[in-house]
Amino acid sequence: MSSQSSMSHLGYVLVFSAAAAFAAGTVSAQSAPSSTSATAPAVSASESSSVAPTLLAVSNPAEAALPAAPGFGAAAPAAGAAQSGGYGGHGYRDHSFWSNLVYEAGGGFNGPTSQSSNYITWGGNLTLGAGYKFTDHFSSLIEYQFIDDKLPGKLIAEAGAQGGHAHIWSFTLDPVYDFFPKSSNDLYATGGYGFYRKVSSFTNPQATQYCYFYCGYGVTNVVVGHFSSNQGGFSIGGGYMRHLGGMYGDSKVKLFAEFRYLDVLTPAITTQPNGLGTTTVGKDTKLMPVTLGVRW
Repeated sequence: MSSQSSMSHLGYVLVFSAAAAFAAGTVSAQSAPSSTSATAPAVSASESSSVAPTLLAVSNPAEAALPAAPGFGAAAPAAGAAQSGGYGGHGYRDHSFWSNLVYEAGGGFNGPTSQSSNYITWGGNLTLGAGYKFTDHFSSLIEYQFIDDKLPGKLIAEAGAQGGHAHIWSFTLDPVYDFFPKSSNDLYATGGYGFYRKVSSFTNPQATQYCYFYCGYGVTNVVVGHFSSNQGGFSIGGGYMRHLGGMYGDSKVKLFAEFRYLDVLTPAITTQPNGLGTTTVGKDTKLMPVTLGVRW
C-alpha cells in the first residue's frame, strides 16, 4: 500500500511538472510576438533576438522619417550661422588669421591748404595698403602712398625754370575704426603716422629723339634742378564704405571714398637747386587728399 501511495504521489508530481512546463511555454509564445509589430514578418526563434530591433526601427514608416527632420533643421541654422558670421551680416565668416587679412587699392586727387599753396598745388595720388582686422570695428593697415603735385608758378619763376613738380611718397601705419561694420553702408574714421620723403623738381623742355616704328624728335620736360627732404608726417580723416554682398552675402569686397587732412612735416629751406636761382620754401606741406578705392 505504501508503494501504491508513492506511485500515486509520483504521478501527481509528473502531472504538475508537465502542466507547469506547458504553461511556461504558452506564456513565452504569447510574449515573443508582442515585442514586434503586427505587420512584421514571422521569423525563427534564433533570429528573433537580432531582427527584433530592426523591425522596431522600421515598423512605422512615418516614425522612421522623423530622425531626418532634426538633421535637416540643424543644417539650416549652420548655413545661417555661416552667413551671419560672413558678410551676409558683413562680418567675417571665421576668425582665422588668413580670413582677417585686409587689402586696399585706390587713387584720387589732392590739393593744398591755403598755408601751403605757395609751395605746392593740385595733383593726384595712388594708395596701396595691407593689414589685419582685429575685431569687427577695429583694423590697422600699413599704407604706401604716392603723391604727384605741381609746383606753383611763383616758385618755378624764382628758381629760373620753366616747370616743376613735387613727388611725395610715404609708408605709414593707419588704424581704422568702422562705426557700422555689419551694415551695407558704413562710416569709418582713420589716421596715421609714418615716414615721408618729398622731392621738389624743376624742369625745362628739351628736344629729345625717340624711336618707335620710326625715329623722330620731340620735346620732353627734363629735370634741371631739385631738392629733397626726409621727415615724419601724419594724417587724420574718415570715409564712407559700401559693402558688396556677393552671391551668398559673404563677399569681403568694399568700395570706399575717403577724405584726409595730411601734414608732411617738411623743414623750411632756402636753396639753389643745381645752380638755379635761390629758392625759399616754408615749413610743413599740408594737403587734403581725396581717395576712391576698393578694400577686401
